[in-house]
Amino acid sequence: MEKERLSYHQSVQKMVERIRADGMTNVWDRFAAQGLGNDPDKRCPFCMGGVRCDLCSNGPCRADAQKDKRGVCGIKADGMAMRMMLLRNILGTSTYHYHTEQTLRTLRATVQGQSPFSIREPEKLLNFAQRLGLDTSGSPEDVAARLCDFAQSDFQRLAHEPSLIVERLAPADRKECWRKLDIFPGGIYGEMLRATSSCLTNVDGYYVSLALKAMRMGIAMAYQSQIINEYCQDILFGIPRPHRMRVDLGVLDPAYVNVVPNGHEPFLGFAMVQLARDPQWQEKARAAGAKGLRVIASIETGQEMIQRWEMDDVFYGFTGNWIMQEAVLASGCVDLFACDMNCSMPVDPLYAEKYHFKLIPVSDLVAFEGVSERLDYVPEEAKDQAAQLLEMAIANFPQRRQKVEPVTGLRTGQAVVGFSTESILDALGGSLDPLLDAMKKGAIRGVAGFVSCTTLRDTGQDVHSVRMAKELIKRDILVLSMGCGNAALQVAGLCLPEAKDLAGPGLKAVCEALGVPPVLSYGTCTDTGRCADLVAAVSTALGGVAIPDLPVVVAAPEYMEQKATIDAIFALAFGLYTYVNPIPNVTGAPNLVKLLTEELSDVTGGLLNVNPHPEEAADALLDHIEKNRKKLGI
Repeated sequence: MEKERLSYHQSVQKMVERIRADGMTNVWDRFAAQGLGNDPDKRCPFCMGGVRCDLCSNGPCRADAQKDKRGVCGIKADGMAMRMMLLRNILGTSTYHYHTEQTLRTLRATVQGQSPFSIREPEKLLNFAQRLGLDTSGSPEDVAARLCDFAQSDFQRLAHEPSLIVERLAPADRKECWRKLDIFPGGIYGEMLRATSSCLTNVDGYYVSLALKAMRMGIAMAYQSQIINEYCQDILFGIPRPHRMRVDLGVLDPAYVNVVPNGHEPFLGFAMVQLARDPQWQEKARAAGAKGLRVIASIETGQEMIQRWEMDDVFYGFTGNWIMQEAVLASGCVDLFACDMNCSMPVDPLYAEKYHFKLIPVSDLVAFEGVSERLDYVPEEAKDQAAQLLEMAIANFPQRRQKVEPVTGLRTGQAVVGFSTESILDALGGSLDPLLDAMKKGAIRGVAGFVSCTTLRDTGQDVHSVRMAKELIKRDILVLSMGCGNAALQVAGLCLPEAKDLAGPGLKAVCEALGVPPVLSYGTCTDTGRCADLVAAVSTALGGVAIPDLPVVVAAPEYMEQKATIDAIFALAFGLYTYVNPIPNVTGAPNLVKLLTEELSDVTGGLLNVNPHPEEAADALLDHIEKNRKKLGI
């Protein structure tokens, strides 16, 4: 694995040279070592097909649909593959919801005056509370407390008790569909309990039933976890609005104390930025021999932060997504790596020892072998905890500078970040009409929700994501980018107005008229629900067009982990044509494949498309958009 088989980004390619020269284990070589023979992508065919199970002591079992070879319990290949997919979906759902509970905990502490944060968006708070049918009298703190109470009460509804959040936020045509299919969800905890219990040996082995349970849980996740989470983070930290941000590994300057909050929860990251902007903290860093103190955004925690807060010489920039984590750590520029609830790697302690930085878990979910020092986030203690982390980083600086030769000369680029439903409306003059007019006239053929991770399967880091985004905008499809895939496009330069030259003539003209990029940086993986809310607004603005009939598609060109799989399942339940790559581990289950790729359009209106070739995949997405345009008469 060399050059673009490592990564799209030259900065990462250069860092891999350093990592290998230092004799460090790394994600690229570990990936290659998993392959069979000389092919890093070739694995056990039963595992690749999703037809291997080790849930009970009779296993591991393998299934073969062509021979009707079943598991010891009698489960068929289709049931085995869908059951494993549902288990992955439960993991993704629970992790999304952990973040949501932490956000509500932070909001509650804030309204009680016990956190270093404040309500930055009282108008959004009132609007969201009204949508949920809440009493909006009293102070913003009173309304926020009611919002917390309402949300957490809804989370606790049993599976047979319909969710009020879903009832009050979801589009009418979707609610009608979901009720007909009996997939209108109850509370998120009840849905996870029901789904998990269904996966026990000898409980539910029917792939259709398991698929419906996955979609039902996915609906609960999107509305109760994602929308509640992101809108409450907006209320606390600000609605994302467009601004420029430095990106790529060149944002790491070894002459500064560099603190990197990493993961998916931005709370301590924001708290550290607030403190680090105080001149007293900059003086402390200079007293230690540094030019100053910087907070560097990374992965999804970084996405949450850069979408909302503008860069300066303290909140300096953004590195990229999770596969480049070892490249960040091996740069010789990091003094403290604060690891919240997701996307910190078990190998990080080896890098901390080699490159002399402090590795501090800041979530009770995160643990590393051999690392005992930790500082689990508590909202009421966030200011003091942020101060402790900054002190650790400053104390580490002299040791790191003395013992580690840094890598310099890495690229620094820029991206325009901070698009949200509100900021898109602002860019359009307060109404969706200009966007809808551009779609009706054909300048924009459709919109793609680009909800992706990054993976080394089939191509190097971000290679397929960048190719797919270029193919989509070339076909006059506007891209809303979320997740780790958002970082791919930011670092690759596609989230700049200048990228309009890579777009088709219609989209290019719209970008020039509005001064926006052809790829709108729309946030993190948790913004899938926000995107669905925007799609619902487009449906309403078009006179109530059913969601499956809209010229809207979903693309996940490099999905990786369990949170991505539940996002895809929700998109299918929402009724959207959904492209995923790599090919999911269900190919050994022919009836399940047929359900997802052919039959589902008659069930929810959604459909799954899999194709490793970017041109063919983009053509299929455009073809679906054109069919819906014809159906709508535009």
